[in-house]
Amino acid sequence: MKAFPVPTAETSINCHSAEFGMDLRDYFAAKAIQGLMSNYKYDSNWEAIQFFDIAYGMAEMAYVLADEMMKAREQ
Repeated sequence: MKAFPVPTAETSINCHSAEFGMDLRDYFAAKAIQGLMSNYKYDSNWEAIQFFDIAYGMAEMAYVLADEMMKAREQ
Protein backbone atom coordinates (compact mmCIF):
# COMPACT_ATOMS: atom_id res chain seq x y z
CA MET A 1 0.00 0.00 0.00
CA LYS A 2 1.27 3.47 -0.88
CA ALA A 3 0.94 6.69 1.09
CA PHE A 4 0.88 8.97 -1.94
CA PRO A 5 -0.17 6.95 -4.97
CA VAL A 6 0.17 8.60 -8.36
CA PRO A 7 -2.03 7.42 -11.23
CA THR A 8 -0.05 5.79 -14.02
CA ALA A 9 -1.36 8.22 -16.67
CA GLU A 10 0.14 11.19 -14.79
CA THR A 11 3.53 9.55 -14.31
CA SER A 12 3.98 8.33 -17.87
CA ILE A 13 3.87 11.79 -19.45
CA ASN A 14 7.43 12.96 -20.24
CA CYS A 15 8.96 10.56 -17.71
CA HIS A 16 11.38 7.73 -18.28
CA SER A 17 10.39 5.99 -15.06
CA ALA A 18 7.54 6.40 -12.64
CA GLU A 19 7.44 6.47 -8.88
CA PHE A 20 4.16 5.23 -7.56
CA GLY A 21 4.16 6.80 -4.12
CA MET A 22 5.79 6.12 -0.77
CA ASP A 23 5.21 2.86 1.08
CA LEU A 24 2.62 3.42 3.77
CA ARG A 25 4.83 1.62 6.31
CA ASP A 26 7.69 4.05 5.56
CA TYR A 27 5.31 7.00 5.89
CA PHE A 28 4.11 5.75 9.28
CA ALA A 29 7.73 5.21 10.39
CA ALA A 30 8.64 8.75 9.31
CA LYS A 31 5.79 10.17 11.36
CA ALA A 32 6.70 7.99 14.35
CA ILE A 33 10.35 9.03 14.31
CA GLN A 34 9.32 12.69 14.20
CA GLY A 35 7.52 12.17 17.50
CA LEU A 36 10.39 10.21 19.00
CA MET A 37 12.96 12.82 17.95
CA SER A 38 10.85 15.73 19.18
CA ASN A 39 11.17 14.35 22.71
CA TYR A 40 14.86 13.46 22.45
CA LYS A 41 17.28 15.34 24.68
CA TYR A 42 20.80 15.40 23.22
CA ASP A 43 23.65 15.42 25.70
CA SER A 44 26.69 17.15 24.18
CA ASN A 45 28.98 15.12 26.48
CA TRP A 46 28.07 11.88 24.70
CA GLU A 47 30.41 10.47 22.13
CA ALA A 48 29.25 10.15 18.54
CA ILE A 49 28.92 6.36 18.83
CA GLN A 50 26.39 6.78 21.63
CA PHE A 51 24.34 9.16 19.49
CA PHE A 52 24.36 6.74 16.54
CA ASP A 53 23.33 3.86 18.82
CA ILE A 54 20.40 5.95 20.03
CA ALA A 55 19.51 7.03 16.48
CA TYR A 56 19.56 3.41 15.29
CA GLY A 57 17.37 2.39 18.22
CA MET A 58 14.89 5.16 17.41
CA ALA A 59 14.76 4.08 13.77
CA GLU A 60 14.05 0.51 14.82
CA MET A 61 11.38 1.72 17.25
CA ALA A 62 9.79 3.84 14.52
CA TYR A 63 9.38 0.75 12.34
CA VAL A 64 7.96 -1.26 15.23
CA LEU A 65 5.39 1.50 15.69
CA ALA A 66 4.75 1.59 11.93
CA ASP A 67 4.17 -2.17 11.89
CA GLU A 68 1.66 -1.82 14.71
CA MET A 69 -0.11 0.97 12.83
CA MET A 70 -0.30 -1.29 9.77
CA LYS A 71 -1.83 -4.06 11.90
CA ALA A 72 -4.33 -1.61 13.42
CA ARG A 73 -5.48 -0.61 9.92
CA GLU A 74 -6.43 -4.22 9.19
CA GLN A 75 -8.89 -4.38 12.09
